[in-house]
Amino acid sequence: MIHCKIVTPLGVYRDVMVKNIHCTSVEGEMTILPNHMPVFISLKSSPLKFLNEFDKKKEYAVAGGFLYFENNEALFLVDAIEGKGDIDIERARRAYRRARERLEKRDSTTNMKRAELALVRAINRIHVYDD
Repeated sequence: MIHCKIVTPLGVYRDVMVKNIHCTSVEGEMTILPNHMPVFISLKSSPLKFLNEFDKKKEYAVAGGFLYFENNEALFLVDAIEGKGDIDIERARRAYRRARERLEKRDSTTNMKRAELALVRAINRIHVYDD
């Protein structure tokens, strides 16, 4: 088993035991099993999946951050995270539409990087909700 702690700027989000962790780093997708070699990775805005101690899959939308894993302990430091059941799908769809409109507008007042990040976060929430 892996002791998994997820911390956001607001404090500890989850502190649980899991059988595995599936996440997406800037280098690609990876699954961490017990006794995995130590790693420190940068996480992309993407789904984060766990298999809990009762063999139930838990899925979250993570908005980037870091994962440190060593000695069967995983520490996630994330910008933001939402559980599948916590996602307001209509809000996510509105955020998607606003981000698309900003990107299509492309004028001198549009912060393109911010619009791109908002689009990625909205797509991630929608994907996790629909999965």
